[in-house]
Parts: sequence; C-alpha cells; structure tokens
Amino acid sequence: MNNTIQLEVTGMTCGHCQSAVLKALKAVSGVQDAQVDLASGKAFVEGSPDPQQLLVAVQEEGYTARVLA
Repeated sequence: MNNTIQLEVTGMTCGHCQSAVLKALKAVSGVQDAQVDLASGKAFVEGSPDPQQLLVAVQEEGYTARVLA
C-alpha cells in the first residue's frame, strides 16, 4: 500500500536547497515520488519508505526535518 508522508523541512533558503532535499528523499529505499515546496518548507513523499530514513537523508544534506503526517 502506498501512502504519502508529509515532512516539515527547516533550513531551505533557495532552489539549490530544494533540489538537494528532493534528491536525498528520492534516494531513500521505498520512495516512489517526492516533491519539495520551498515556500512552505514542506516535502511530500509517496511510497512506503521508513520515515526515519527520510529524516536521516534530509539531515545528511544539512537540514532538519520532522514528520507531519
């Protein structure tokens, strides 16, 4: 079953930040698609990844994240 995980990402200030977070999220096992909205600081991940792995991937890029839903 696929679901959507919503993350709040802090520390993104530009398009490069947005791209880095998007690339990191898409690299996580189980992710089918991801979108990152710079303006709202939110990321939406579709698939069945481990939410903790998503947070680690974002942190490894130098940003912080928390799961919203």
